[in-house]
Amino acid sequence: MRLAELDESSLRQTLLVSGLSLCAPPFVFRLNSPLPSLWESIALAYADFEVADPHALVDFDRTLAPVSGVRRWLNPLVELGIDGSHPFDALPAAQAYPLLEWGMNWSVTSTAHHLVMCHSAVLAWNDLAVMLPAPPGSGKSTLCAALALSGWRLLSDELALIEPGSSMLQPFVRPVSLKNASIELIARRFPLAVFTPGVADTIKGTVAHMRPPSESVIHADRPARPRWLIFPRYESAVELRLTPMPKAEALAELAGNAFNFSALGIKGFSTLARVVDSIDCYRLHYSSLDQALAQFSRLAEMAEGDRA
Repeated sequence: MRLAELDESSLRQTLLVSGLSLCAPPFVFRLNSPLPSLWESIALAYADFEVADPHALVDFDRTLAPVSGVRRWLNPLVELGIDGSHPFDALPAAQAYPLLEWGMNWSVTSTAHHLVMCHSAVLAWNDLAVMLPAPPGSGKSTLCAALALSGWRLLSDELALIEPGSSMLQPFVRPVSLKNASIELIARRFPLAVFTPGVADTIKGTVAHMRPPSESVIHADRPARPRWLIFPRYESAVELRLTPMPKAEALAELAGNAFNFSALGIKGFSTLARVVDSIDCYRLHYSSLDQALAQFSRLAEMAEGDRA
């Protein structure tokens, strides 16, 4: 059953009592919360996702609840419970939904060490994947959202999950996190996109999450083969430049974006080295989103031509 098939009353009751078991392959999260604002955002962002049987085994058990005591009335705060512990500082109640999304990312990066995990957006064209690793402020999520709304299949906005044996990229489809001016930019460029309400004054500024395209959710268990590694950088008023990178330089930068590179040791190094050796690596500097989308279309066309 898709989340959208739950009416508001059923969703509220589920989150309050038994917990919502939400499938975000390859993981299942159980979510509990009494916060109405959180219910609204979950319903918007995860409408196309499957709800697991309430008695099914889950990978992660998460709660979001108000902090008790006098501060609850003076300055309402919420805290994220992770398997019974509270590893993060409480945040203002208005920031409950971003806190949930950040906590879901942390849950995976801190435990899923059977995979090589890199901070990167991942999208696919006909099962050929592009990885977009980049630091905050580089325009990664904006570009990711635009590609996902332009025919590319979203695998993840945040995490490249690489199988060490096959080098395949496993999807972890979730809402795309957009910040500040990017929210209006994507909303204006793609008027049918659905967003959670914007949340101001977070550590990242104003944040909203874009619902992933339904086609990406439908194929959330379909891996893709790495084909391109592109390090994007948005710069004001520059001509688009797609510059090939030396493999050694690309490997070093990708390793620098890995969450568990040192923990996996030689397995992590050999996996990333094998991936980089088999794909095309570039730096992308751009200021026009339309020009960037056109460049990705050219890459896809060239790849299809190579297959033919």
